[in-house]
Amino acid sequence: MLKDDLPEAVRTIISANKARQLLKELKQWEGKPSKQWKARANAHQAAIDGGNPFEYAKVFKELSQLDANETLRAGDRAHYKQSEELLVEELANSLGKTRRQARKLLDGAVQD
Repeated sequence: MLKDDLPEAVRTIISANKARQLLKELKQWEGKPSKQWKARANAHQAAIDGGNPFEYAKVFKELSQLDANETLRAGDRAHYKQSEELLVEELANSLGKTRRQARKLLDGAVQD
């Protein structure tokens, strides 16, 4: 990758306002995961690969709901951890918090 290509390859962290909006939307979002594991896995991978924190927040919420009700498949568990790590990193940087504080904010948004 050339230095000139970097702006196209790397996105900026969301603003603090967007981070707060993400947490609010995550708290209110009531989507349900697909019952078909392959369709679910493909949709989750696409959301994570897309790089939009609002989309991988949905992945995290879906899988946290699924995890509360049943054992996650290996692919689901991997997407759950990946989306969690991406969100924690995004929130910590956007809001000027530690990773631990960001994880608590994230946990609070999915538990309400």
